[in-house]
Amino acid sequence: MWWSIWWVWIVAGFLIGVLEVLLPGYIFLGFAIGAVVTGILLGLDILVGGPAFLFLIFALCSLVAWVALRRTMGVRAGQVKRWDRDINDN
Repeated sequence: MWWSIWWVWIVAGFLIGVLEVLLPGYIFLGFAIGAVVTGILLGLDILVGGPAFLFLIFALCSLVAWVALRRTMGVRAGQVKRWDRDINDN
């Protein structure tokens, strides 16, 4: 079926990446990376299994990618930037 074809996972990852560009916020980027990694592992014949196993690998890869992105990009605390001084202040 479609879940065992490697290029389907990579195309899905790129489509999710496009969704991330349209709706930024580092929400879909982890899923995109997880789908591409799953496609690469399928393409290299490292993964062989049914849909439940592949979706589990996809979920784990997405979780690892999301945690790595959070560590590198940082967590937004409060989402508000406070300015102490104006650019025109001398």
